Amino acid sequence: MIRIRAAAAAAACALLLAACGSGGGGADASGDGPASVKVSVIPIVDVAPIYLGRQQGFFAEQGLKLELASAQGGAAIVPAVVSGQVDFGFSNYTSLILARSKGLPLKVVAPGAGSTGVKGRDFGGVVVKTGSPVRSAKDLAGKRVAVNTLNNINDTTVRASIRAAGGDAENVRFTELAFPDMLAALDKGNVDAVQVVEPFLTTALKNGGRLVASNYVDTAPDLTVAGYFTSQKTAAAKPELVKRFAAAMRKSLGYAADNPDAVRKVLGTYTKIDPALTSSLTLPTYPAQVNAASLKTLSALAVQDGLIKTAPDVKDLLP
Repeated sequence: MIRIRAAAAAAACALLLAACGSGGGGADASGDGPASVKVSVIPIVDVAPIYLGRQQGFFAEQGLKLELASAQGGAAIVPAVVSGQVDFGFSNYTSLILARSKGLPLKVVAPGAGSTGVKGRDFGGVVVKTGSPVRSAKDLAGKRVAVNTLNNINDTTVRASIRAAGGDAENVRFTELAFPDMLAALDKGNVDAVQVVEPFLTTALKNGGRLVASNYVDTAPDLTVAGYFTSQKTAAAKPELVKRFAAAMRKSLGYAADNPDAVRKVLGTYTKIDPALTSSLTLPTYPAQVNAASLKTLSALAVQDGLIKTAPDVKDLLP
């Protein structure tokens, strides 16, 4: 999952200013041969469709030569897109909402990954260890809960789970931990619960952990959590390039949705997920269209939980 913080936004603003007049990214939709297109992604399950799309030739069909750059998180991807270092990026929607609220000129061009909508069978959730007194999201009030990034999509959606269960969402203590460090912290008792996504969710459950909330499902029944985006500058200057990229992404997402075995297989080409786990993972959904309702839901949560004071106009983010 993908994140941005205030410091990242400030860095993005600086990069944006530096990029003004630079001519943006290196892709060119004109001329002979395929147009090079640079995309920054995170090595997680969510982005499997773009790797499959490249394998299947969907980007080549659109006259695009795809160059994927791996990043650790959205904190690096957002400024890279805004400055024109890359043409497109992948991020969770809350990060894009926070960035847009700070005036960063972003535009979602294609969906990315979404919740399955099934409680207990989603690709993310809140887990406690064996013997914990926490039996439901309501019991998380007053507890220490680890999330990968503070003040972003995972703490707001965990709060949504607590509210849905009738608990006090204000009385919860979030701790920032990287996903790979969470299960050890839970085992040692340094936190009471962890919000994890795949493959850490499956690992936690195999180790005896107990799922107490499906936070994305509790937030909305059909929640899209992430998507592909570009800068408004690129969208205005290279509309044909954006159109072709979006078309290739939609085909890639459709292929991934129809071929879950291919998704599990491609994970071995760009992640370090244990091959023994891939068959057990709960995959996200790969939506066909950008879900404006999800952007509105997450935007409202960001305001409700104090991440931003005023929600940006979601229309500014939509294609």
